[in-house]
Amino acid sequence: MPTDIDKLCQLIARLRAPEGCPWDRKQTLESVRAFLLEEAHETAAAIDSGNRQELLQELGDLIFQAAFIAQLAHEEGAFDLAQAIDAVHTKMIDRHPHVFGDDKLEDADAVHRAWELRKTQPGGTPSEGNQHDRSERRSVLAGIPASLPPLIAAYRMTQKASGVGFDWTDARSVLAKVREEIVEVEEILDQSDRRRHEEEVGDLLFTAVNLARHLEVDPDAALAKANSKFQRRFQAVEADFERRDRHLADATLEELEASWCNVKRAERGG
Repeated sequence: MPTDIDKLCQLIARLRAPEGCPWDRKQTLESVRAFLLEEAHETAAAIDSGNRQELLQELGDLIFQAAFIAQLAHEEGAFDLAQAIDAVHTKMIDRHPHVFGDDKLEDADAVHRAWELRKTQPGGTPSEGNQHDRSERRSVLAGIPASLPPLIAAYRMTQKASGVGFDWTDARSVLAKVREEIVEVEEILDQSDRRRHEEEVGDLLFTAVNLARHLEVDPDAALAKANSKFQRRFQAVEADFERRDRHLADATLEELEASWCNVKRAERGG
């Protein structure tokens, strides 16, 4: 009996076969890139929703995209899914010597620091006793794809930097930096220099990401939830005015704010 992975690979190979699906046969590595990103975001949204049945479906779609990409690479003679699985299996063993070897690490923070240091070594894994030329070492920030959404990229970059000790000591020190960045934004509010506005707001957002990380909050997930909350409340305000046969565009700011506050109180049971 074929394994579940084998069944999936056989299915994709059938879709790609000459007598298979014309649409699937037309796809290339370049064309499926967007589908991969879409499925990854839908999987993340399913995690945010808390709906495990939805997550099951979306995770399956994501795995399908990964297997489809491996099939395309196999057709090019590059590698197949089994080789990709074997490569990540080997890499994970190499990067967990505290599990599969004799290293002893105290806690999750120590594991994180060791992980990031290992990834800076040639090949991603240091060899004990070997002295490598500095030019061979990888940047601590290597491996962050350019296509990563900026908020997540900022989170991952600061995670990696913290792994080698480049970090604030605690959340309160980051919060002080957030206040400092807010002051810098205030100083350029009346200027017409859009470049400075962009720079200072960017610094503020980047520091806020650091604050989230120190509070062990995923900033992307937190913002997604804040977006959902705003959408829910704003649509409730729309519904409130619709019940009164009025349009939001005709309301004053004071009326909109009053409705917004009523929606918030209703959500909180007040």
